[in-house]
Amino acid sequence: MKQRILFTVIMSFFLSSLMTLWVTYINLGSTPNFLQLWGHAFLLAWPAAAVISFFTAPLAQTITKKVLP
Repeated sequence: MKQRILFTVIMSFFLSSLMTLWVTYINLGSTPNFLQLWGHAFLLAWPAAAVISFFTAPLAQTITKKVLP
């Protein structure tokens, strides 16, 4: 269980930071307050991504095992 929780925290951190960075840049471009806006988006996205990842990872693993016998 510890490994699953730590994996979820790390993976959701990377995914949330990169996705919010990309989407914020696409929507706003390079603005003077870009880092502040991106940081706000990241802080909102990371907890949601962590919870979603924690509960959907087992399903993703099951699907992967079925696709790759």
